[in-house]
Amino acid sequence: MDQEFDQPVCKKKKLWETVAERVTAKLRAEGYDDVPVKAFECDLKWRNMLATYRKNNERAKRLGAHSVHWEFFKAMHEVLGRSYEEVEAQRKAKLSGTKLGKAMASKRYTPILPTPTVTATAFSAARPPQDVLQLYLELQERKLNMWAQQKALEERKIEAINNLARAISSLAQETATAAKEPIVSDTLASLSSHQ
Repeated sequence: MDQEFDQPVCKKKKLWETVAERVTAKLRAEGYDDVPVKAFECDLKWRNMLATYRKNNERAKRLGAHSVHWEFFKAMHEVLGRSYEEVEAQRKAKLSGTKLGKAMASKRYTPILPTPTVTATAFSAARPPQDVLQLYLELQERKLNMWAQQKALEERKIEAINNLARAISSLAQETATAAKEPIVSDTLASLSSHQ
């Protein structure tokens, strides 16, 4: 459904509903009648797989393809691993028969591009898109680490409160026991004096 998803104006929710229907039909054909698939689940799963692919693709670029152990990497790479030149050639091939494509080929067409601002140019030169993605992933990882540290701190606070409660309870029991001992000894003394 690449063409449908690549349309500049489309209802992604409707497209994901179609994907969900197709996946549900395929699961039913394989004997899984009680597994309905929802559109938002498909969308979320795709986003997660895309993020995992991008992370593994960066790893493959840095360390080599042998360093990637994700079972879906090869299949995802066959779909998403096309180079910029391949994508551009495919786009030009789509335009070749159209009026716009012919105008571009004859160089009578001059695209009007927005004038980049100085900060946007400086930013894009300083940080290529994959670096921005890497920074985003690192930020998310830092957030997870901070959350884990916060959780550990809260657990230590709870443990300290529980220890304090046990200590107070123990002191209360010792005080109650100590208070009863004089009463018991006084009672025993009075009983022995009467005999």
